[in-house]
Amino acid sequence: MNLSDKQFLFAKDIILLEMWMISQGYKYTYGHAWRSDEEQTRLFEKGLSNIKGRGPHGNRLARDYNFFIDDNEELTYDKEKIQPIGDFWESLNPKNKWGGSYNIRGNWDTPHFERLL
Repeated sequence: MNLSDKQFLFAKDIILLEMWMISQGYKYTYGHAWRSDEEQTRLFEKGLSNIKGRGPHGNRLARDYNFFIDDNEELTYDKEKIQPIGDFWESLNPKNKWGGSYNIRGNWDTPHFERLL
């Protein structure tokens, strides 16, 4: 399977995720989708990523979201509040991974949704 096939399957699952989030009443906006290798390296050097250089964002196989779940509609990255979204994402395909399922240098990356190569 080539990269564009993987990107297509990722995009299809992202649409399913977003439709599900809307049906469940979640409010969200977009964060990072594509990221340059240089930006990825800067995030690695700041301790915000485990990947130096080309990562899933660089392969167009990741998307970050901003979540506004509370009644006061403040931005949240709270793992417990986002857990149902991450669970749904991972249920769509075994290659789908949510950043709240793994720890990055002592932090959960709860806004991050990706598809493994």
